[in-house]
Amino acid sequence: VMLATLALGAGAAQAAAPLPPLQHSAGVEYLSGGIGQDEARAIEGAARHWPLTLEFAVKDKSRADFAADVKVLVRDARGHTALDATAGGPLFLARLAPGRYSVEASFAGKTLHEKVVVKAGHPAKAVFLWPAETGESQVGQKHS
Repeated sequence: VMLATLALGAGAAQAAAPLPPLQHSAGVEYLSGGIGQDEARAIEGAARHWPLTLEFAVKDKSRADFAADVKVLVRDARGHTALDATAGGPLFLARLAPGRYSVEASFAGKTLHEKVVVKAGHPAKAVFLWPAETGESQVGQKHS
């Protein structure tokens, strides 16, 4: 009984971490963020309750750096736009109805594509990883 109480207490503490505000696109609820460690943990904890999780990163030599301001376009099996949004951080959760979707994620002029299948009660996840040089032109140049 004590372990169950501790587990419930830990879950409640995790749920208390702030989540980014809910937003809507074409009637689909979503949230995005995860730049700060606390917010990223809160979103990762909430992800199991959302039908779709998208993760965005740029591959570095030894690790992956997060990508933000990613344009997200989700189309249903008929090609209709189900969601059109811009991710405010590397994590993106969407409440999509069960079905097959194609996801386009555009960052720094490069678009990646993934197919996802959302099933009731089984959260889907897609990771978008851009090559290391992506976005370098967005970083300020040093002037001598």
